[in-house]
Amino acid sequence: MGALRGQPAPVTYGLIVLCCALFVVGPAAGLSPAYGTGDALLAAQRAYFARWGVVPAELFSGAPRAVLTPATALFVHGSWVHLLGNMLFLYVFGAMAEERMGHVEFALFYLGCGCLALLGYAAANAASAQTLVGASGAISAVLGAFLFLFPKARVTSLFPFLFFLPLRFPAWVVLPFWASLQWMAAGRAAEGPGVAYLAHLVGFSLGFLYASVRYVRTSRVKPPAEAPEGEQQP
Repeated sequence: MGALRGQPAPVTYGLIVLCCALFVVGPAAGLSPAYGTGDALLAAQRAYFARWGVVPAELFSGAPRAVLTPATALFVHGSWVHLLGNMLFLYVFGAMAEERMGHVEFALFYLGCGCLALLGYAAANAASAQTLVGASGAISAVLGAFLFLFPKARVTSLFPFLFFLPLRFPAWVVLPFWASLQWMAAGRAAEGPGVAYLAHLVGFSLGFLYASVRYVRTSRVKPPAEAPEGEQQP
């Protein structure tokens, strides 16, 4: 599994290391005895998410503490599954997008689109007191940009309804399929566990739009020599 073409990707790898490090030392990982166990650990987790995550009702109430939370929430994850799923997609798709954009532009793109995705979700749920954390919106933007920049790159995906057989499809098949699942899930979000599918959709749309405006696809933009492989579990 990989998405590299032989070029370094310090921003992508730096983001992965930072997110993992912050998670391990925080209460969500459940590894540090400083946060206690049982009810004490749960209380510490709730306080941690409320402090660093986006709470739409607070964000739009003008609370000074909430102003920076669209940025801080990008580096906070709620569980091991949440963290590892996001970091897998960032590893698979981020390095090539960074190589195409350049390190500084990719970093600004990631942070900007990630914050806008969280703000988009918060604006649509302005009265909500539910906390929103995670890099999913930013990573969705990376997927959207990747789709425009490398539509013919082949991605190895695992589909549950096909008995998890590893099948290779072009990015232009896999990523729109993923986006359509997010769209359908967003319509049922009230029934689910509070996953911010709308933030995923906003991020994906922003990433694709940014790449389509910033980069004109010409013969100079070619599919990678080695196609990325990743695991997608729609």
